Formats: sequence, structure tokens, C-alpha cells
Amino acid sequence: MDISSLVGFLLAFGLILGSMLMGSAPLSAFIDIPSGMVVIGGAVAATMMCFPLKNMIGMPGVMMKVFLTKPVGVKEIIEQIVSLAETARRDGLLALEGRMDEVSNPFIKLGIQMAVDGTRPEVIEDIMRTEIDAISGRHRDGKAVMDQLGRFAPAYGMIGTLMGLIMMLSDMSDPSGIGAGMAVALITTLYGAIVSNAIFMPFAEKLAINNKVELNSLEIIVRGVMAIQSGENPRVIEQKLYTFIPAKQRPQEEAA
Repeated sequence: MDISSLVGFLLAFGLILGSMLMGSAPLSAFIDIPSGMVVIGGAVAATMMCFPLKNMIGMPGVMMKVFLTKPVGVKEIIEQIVSLAETARRDGLLALEGRMDEVSNPFIKLGIQMAVDGTRPEVIEDIMRTEIDAISGRHRDGKAVMDQLGRFAPAYGMIGTLMGLIMMLSDMSDPSGIGAGMAVALITTLYGAIVSNAIFMPFAEKLAINNKVELNSLEIIVRGVMAIQSGENPRVIEQKLYTFIPAKQRPQEEAA
């Protein structure tokens, strides 16, 4: 569970709801189902025209990753790679086959298994980097959908406001109803701004951050596997891999 995303999400909507409750207007004044249909439905429909259907079907799962993504244990990855390097240095690459059950990360397992099987170094690196490119592409697709939803929601909020103004101005026989009609017309703009700036755009940015962190960990694995395959000293491998993380986050002996 990503606590930062959950707290930020709840805080954003909590502050908005609290401001509404502290205002003079009743909470019911901010509820309008047709306005919600225009904003949410319109944004989703427009986004569907931009992407294949499979991208849209997979969006609920992508959005849940904002809250459910587990932190990448970079230190644990480095420690495991160094441990495997020590075994390979001491007993040879074939000895790593007996430790495959200890490896839970599928990307490490992929690289080590190819090294054990005697695959050429350039082939190992090519396959692993192709896998990284495929993962990055899937992440970009998810973020792109969120970005489009964030762009379309305010636009459809404005469309709904214009529709409300047209309907209000088409009947000016009762001037006392102009204020209420104007309030309803502006609700769609409010809805568009809220869903764009409290949901879609923050989700897109968090997906980008998660993608960056994951790709960094995959790059560490590629460098580690290639170093193991070439028979480098485990201490040199450790020094090399720790350069990917800030000095303050490294073990004390490594930082020293």
C-alpha cells in the first residue's frame, strides 16, 4: 500500500468537502447528476476515441497501482545480486542453478538463468533490455490515458457550463431563478476541475514516478547480471550498483 498516495487522495477530497460544509450553501447545492454525467462520461468517451479498447478496459487496474504498488527494495536487489556474484566467483556460474529457488524477482531469475545456460553476453543484454522497453511501453500507455482524461475533464466541464447557461438564458421569464440556474451551470466546471486536479493528473504523475523507480531497479539488475556473467569481483559489483542510489541511502560502510 502506498501511504503517500492514499493520504494525499483522502486529504484532497477531505479539504474540498470540508470547505463545502463550512460554506453557507447546503451540500446538496454541489450535487448534480447530469453535470457529473457530462464531465465523467464525456471525458471517458473522448479518451476512448484516442486509445484502443484494451487500454480503457485495463484502466481500473492501472489506477489501483497508484495505491497498491509496493516500494521497490533496491538495497535488497543489490544484496541478492552481490550474494549471487560471490557464489559465481567462488564456485562458478553453474553453481547459481542451485540457488534459483532463492530468487523471487523474475527479472533477476531471467538473467541468471540465461547466464547459467551459457547464453552469449550480448544476447542476454539484448533480451533483458527488450523486456525493459516492453515494460516501459506499457507504463507509458497507462500514464497517457490518465493524461488525456485529465485534459478532457475540464473541457467537458466548460461544455456543461455552456449548456447550462444556454438553457438558463433561453427562459428569462422568472428572474428569481437566474441565481440558482447559474449555480447549477457552474457545477460542471467545478466537477471538471476537481476530477482533473485531484484524480487524473496526480494519478498520471504518480504512475510516471513509479515507472522511473521500477526502470531504475531493472537497470540495476541488468548491470548486475552482466557483471556476474563477466566474472567481476563481487565488491566491485557492489560498488558499481550502489552508485544508482543516493549516498545517504547506502549502507554506512559503503557511504564511507
